[in-house]
Amino acid sequence: MPTFISNDATINYATFGDASNPALVFSNSLGTNYGMWQQQFNALKEQFFVVCYDTRGHGASSTPQGPYRLQQLGEDVIHLLDHLRIQHAAFCGISMGGLTGQWLAIHYPERFSHVVVCNTAAKIGQEQAWLDRAALVRSQGLQSIADTAASRWFTVPFIQSNAATVATLSNDLGAGSPEGYASCCEALAKADVREQLKTITVPVLIVAGRQDPVTTVADAEFMQSQIPNSQLVEIDASHISNVEQPTAFNEALKQFLV
Repeated sequence: MPTFISNDATINYATFGDASNPALVFSNSLGTNYGMWQQQFNALKEQFFVVCYDTRGHGASSTPQGPYRLQQLGEDVIHLLDHLRIQHAAFCGISMGGLTGQWLAIHYPERFSHVVVCNTAAKIGQEQAWLDRAALVRSQGLQSIADTAASRWFTVPFIQSNAATVATLSNDLGAGSPEGYASCCEALAKADVREQLKTITVPVLIVAGRQDPVTTVADAEFMQSQIPNSQLVEIDASHISNVEQPTAFNEALKQFLV
């Protein structure tokens, strides 16, 4: 797979579709890799030039010394667009990727036609909880986090009926970089864009999972109330809604982007 250098990180990425089509960038959640978007890039690669990448510290991207900052995660996207000579793109990020999307909409509105933020919040969780998780992962590795991830990511019926999908994502998490995961936890500990949402001028779609225990519908409603040109779509899913309900998720994307 191709890579490029973004400051101190080597970022792994892939593209799908015709480069003459409008560009659409996907950003993964904490503990996953760009493969989580497979059902999206398969559905959208005929209409868009789809760009997927592994967030620093994840997948096949490198793991520079942390802690990371939200600004670094956002600048990696800008550098990816520059590397591909893409001046204007749509962006879709989930959870951690959704916070990255908010930062991009705040700081680089001229580079984005649309921004989709999914299963996310303007501030996710509490600072100390993220710092505690980072310390745990550095000392004990990722397996304990991976063993319980499915219960945070998916509803019980989905887990019971999609064992192979759940196992793949859980195994990817367990095999990931503890340092990369911990460094992104530290980015999430500090990330808070609540006061800046009102400045966003890019059209924003907020996707919320009705059964998401991590980033709730209330979190989505707060973002929608603050971002001037935004709309909210609820999907009957938990935290990884694009995997749990791909048909509904893809339809929401198409209606917003096309």
